[in-house]
Amino acid sequence: MKGSETTLKTQKFLYIVGNRPQFIKLAPFLRAIRPHKQIENVIVHSGQHYDFKMSQIFFEELGLPEPDYNLGVGSGTHGVQTGRILARLDSVLLKENPDFVFVFGDTNTTIAGALAAQKLHFRLGHVESGLRENIWRPEEINRKISDHCSDFLFCPTRTAVANLIKEDLPQERIFLTGDITYDAFLWSVKKINAEKKGPPSDNGFVLLTLHRAESVDYEDILREIISTLMELDEPIIFPVHPRTMGKLKKFHLLKEVQKSAKIRMLPAVGYFEFLKMLLAARIIITDSGGVIKEAFYAKKPCVTLDDTTEYEEIQESGINIWAGKNKKPILNAVRRAWDMDASHVRPEAVFGDGNAAEKMISIVLSAQSMIAPADILLKKAKKH
Repeated sequence: MKGSETTLKTQKFLYIVGNRPQFIKLAPFLRAIRPHKQIENVIVHSGQHYDFKMSQIFFEELGLPEPDYNLGVGSGTHGVQTGRILARLDSVLLKENPDFVFVFGDTNTTIAGALAAQKLHFRLGHVESGLRENIWRPEEINRKISDHCSDFLFCPTRTAVANLIKEDLPQERIFLTGDITYDAFLWSVKKINAEKKGPPSDNGFVLLTLHRAESVDYEDILREIISTLMELDEPIIFPVHPRTMGKLKKFHLLKEVQKSAKIRMLPAVGYFEFLKMLLAARIIITDSGGVIKEAFYAKKPCVTLDDTTEYEEIQESGINIWAGKNKKPILNAVRRAWDMDASHVRPEAVFGDGNAAEKMISIVLSAQSMIAPADILLKKAKKH
C-alpha cells in the first residue's frame, strides 16, 4: 500500500488487463522485468475480451503467462462492465497486497482498475497517460479519471506530458517514457522478419478495421460506411471484430458485404497476423486509435473514420487523414492516401527509442525519476 519509498527488495507488481491493446502493452513490460528477479508478477484479466482471437491468442503469440485471475466480466454496457470489474477486483487486491498496480490505456478495465487501486490505497501506475481528444466520449473519461487516480503517469509523447501539466497534476508524478506499444511493434516486426514469413510490402490492398461504438452501434452510420467501402475500386482485407460482426448481422448488412468481390472478410486475427497484413497493405482505413499508431509506426498512409484523435503528432505528420463517417469525405481521403508517400515519417521522433518499458520499471523500482522531470524534458524539446 502507499507509504514509505520502495527499495530493490522483493516486490509484487499486479497488472490489470482486459483487451487486445492492453495485452500488447503488457508484453514489453514483462520482458523488461525479467532481469529483476526480485519482482513477482500477478496478472489479472478482467475478461472484457473473452473471444479467443481477442484474448487467448495474444497471450500465446506474445509469450505472456496465463493470467493468475480471470474476472470473467464479459460483455455489457459501460456501467455494467465497469461495475463488475470493480466488484471483483477488491478481493483480489486485498488478497495479493501488491506493492504496485498497473493499468493500461483507456478502457473500462483501465478505469475500474484505477478506481479500485486508488480507493484501497495501492500505489498506481498508468501506462499511456496524458492522451486527450478533448471530446466527451467514454475513453476520454476513462483516461482522465485514471490519470487523476495515479501516482505514476507514464506519458508516450511530449503532448501527453503537456496535457497533464495543464490539468495541474503534480509534475513529480509525470514521466516522459515513450510509447510502450512502439516497443511491442519493434520487437514483433523484428521477430516477423527473422521468421521470413511476412508478406511483401505495398501489396496493393486496403486493410480495414472497424469496431468503435460510434462507428458500428448505429445502423445509419454503419450502413453509410459499408456502402462507401463497397464503392471503392481497391481490394479490401477486413478482419472483423466480434462486436462489428454482431452489428452487421443485426442490421442485415452481413450478406451484402459477403457478396462484394472487393471485400475479403476474415475472422478477428492475432497480433502477428495483423501486423503482417498491416506491413503488406498499401493504406489503412480504421476507427481505432491503436491501429492509427501502428499504421504510423509502419509508415503507412491511414484514413481515420473519425474527426478527432489523441495523437496530434500523427495528424501533423500528414499521413493520417480524418475522414469522418460520411461517404464523400471517405472516398476523397482514400484517393489521397493511395498515392501518398509516407517515407518521411520518423516514429521514433514522436514515440521514443523503443525502451519505454525499461524506463517505466526503473522509475517504479527507485520510486523516483530515472530521467529528467517532465518540465525539464519539455524545455529541452523546445530547443531542438
